[in-house]
Amino acid sequence: MSSKERPEEQRERLRQKELKNNPTGSLRDGMSRGESGNLQDISGDMGWKGMALLIIVLIIGYVVYSLFFR
Repeated sequence: MSSKERPEEQRERLRQKELKNNPTGSLRDGMSRGESGNLQDISGDMGWKGMALLIIVLIIGYVVYSLFFR
């Protein structure tokens, strides 16, 4: 940690380190509290490739749904 690091930056750095070391920890904690997490945690865990894949799967799912069920 550098001496010029702000408290917000330190919290975010520690949060990212914890997510990297224990990726399912926040999901498990959220489920035990009855929450499903937030979009920032989900997208931060997956990275840009995972997020792009999720968007593509959602678009394909919508197209398939609209073709067969409408």
